[in-house]
Amino acid sequence: MSESESREPDGKGEPGAADGPSATDGPGAAGGKLGIEWILSVLPHSYPMLLVDRVLEVERGKRLVAIKNVTINEPFFAGHFPGRPVVPGVLLIEGMAQAGGLLVLQEVPVEARPGKLIYLMGIKEAKFRRPVVPGDQVRYEIDVLRMRTIHCLLAGKALVDGQLAAEAVISSTMVDR
Repeated sequence: MSESESREPDGKGEPGAADGPSATDGPGAAGGKLGIEWILSVLPHSYPMLLVDRVLEVERGKRLVAIKNVTINEPFFAGHFPGRPVVPGVLLIEGMAQAGGLLVLQEVPVEARPGKLIYLMGIKEAKFRRPVVPGDQVRYEIDVLRMRTIHCLLAGKALVDGQLAAEAVISSTMVDR
């Protein structure tokens, strides 16, 4: 099967899964979905700051689509806002940045990833279009505008049910831990 053909993996992102990409090759290798196990193997984030649940699509070095399932159990809902829970806009931007981090870190050899961090360096043109509430599924669509060795500029969108919830242009840099 060529790299441009699509395979449908099990969606769990388990290392060594026979029917899909593994943690060593990432979703770009087969164009498939990867779950939380792969995400945790790439990003340094953990609960409650991990804001990406699954990667749906990757075009290595170009584009990534991921999702976050929003539940009432999210810790920020206790205070934002009692009686009317809304995901803070800054966390939608952070989710876009994390999805972008998955795209950028995929370009780093697997054995070198644990030694790297990606810092958010700038946010431009951030706009918030609709509230995100418990029960929503956020779809992050990340496109590379410019990628250098350690610097990257990304365009991010957060959509719910096909409607734009937030968008921003994000810049980042990769550093050693």
